[in-house]
Amino acid sequence: MTEEQPAQADLRRTGIHPDYWYPLAVSRRVRKNKTFATAFAGERIVLYRTASGAVHALEDRCAHRQVPLSMGVVEGESLRCCYHAWAYRGNGRISGIPYLPKDAERPPRGVRSYPVREAYGLVFVFPGDPAKAAAAPFPDLPEFHAPTHRTMTFSRTVKCHYSFMHENLLDMNHQFLHRGVLGRIQPKLLGYDTGPSHVEARYLFVPAGGRKDRGAGLLSGEGFSGGNTSDVITIRTGYPYQTLQDVPERSQLPAFSLWAAYVPEDAEQRVNHAYGLLMIAKPPVPGALNLAWPLIRRFTERVFAQDRMAVEAEQRAWDEQGEDRNQEVFPLILDVRDVLRANGVPLGPVRAGGGASPLCGGAPAAEASPPVVTGGLA
Repeated sequence: MTEEQPAQADLRRTGIHPDYWYPLAVSRRVRKNKTFATAFAGERIVLYRTASGAVHALEDRCAHRQVPLSMGVVEGESLRCCYHAWAYRGNGRISGIPYLPKDAERPPRGVRSYPVREAYGLVFVFPGDPAKAAAAPFPDLPEFHAPTHRTMTFSRTVKCHYSFMHENLLDMNHQFLHRGVLGRIQPKLLGYDTGPSHVEARYLFVPAGGRKDRGAGLLSGEGFSGGNTSDVITIRTGYPYQTLQDVPERSQLPAFSLWAAYVPEDAEQRVNHAYGLLMIAKPPVPGALNLAWPLIRRFTERVFAQDRMAVEAEQRAWDEQGEDRNQEVFPLILDVRDVLRANGVPLGPVRAGGGASPLCGGAPAAEASPPVVTGGLA
């Protein structure tokens, strides 16, 4: 390594930037009058849905004795700690302490609150600077609400750094891994472009024989009659999200579109929670997609299981070696690594107890937080 070519920072030690909207739960799992414990990059967060149906997000530690608020009780529009019954509003302020002396000037400082938006059947939280939440771009998924599409939702924990997920989906040269599900596929890179915060690649998928899972054909628009069609696959990492679109040959419209986000759970960011929305175009035959749904679900789960096996193996190798020793030769992947590295933040030291340091982007608790942003349930 010469002085003119300094070593690059290890991407697996780069944290995801907190100043974006991230899904932290599937909406249906955050039930009315219940709490839901989740996390972002080592920051423990409690979601709770009030009696009115609004969802709030707070730091998951009572300001009193640091007991998790996720162990607490939802009462009306407030969350009450299970230990001494301190009550919190959705903005993190303390609204009541049962034994607070009447002559006390004011309650102590509360806990940090996070801006929340609920859309596409997911609960999104803005874990960064709350002042930037309103202006931050939010995923635009018109197919989700379109009557021409039906959406399949995925929510899975994967034990790897989020960057491995971006590389896995963008690098379609790994189709050998899926040969038992997709048959033999010859992916051809048609071209790609890159910018400061994105990489977008287009592939031509040409069938080359072999047995294919029935759900694969149904998902790609081949229909119940079968057949082997070629497809143009467009994959984009638009930081911090990722999308994939499949357009079969002799078609102008996508057979399906995928939106995905990979949310780090732990402070070292070696575990992520993958959220995916697979928006599938309905075929002309009424009810055909309903019949195909179980087969498509089985196919996608099989593919995801194989991908998870591979990326978790990559993470184990990194853990064993203490650094990234892989020998990448594909320019597309080298470019997406640059994008993820440039848009991320340095990982700070891990505090006692596993919490992230401020270098990970977590802002300290404030006395008053901006009002919670709410949206309609998808």
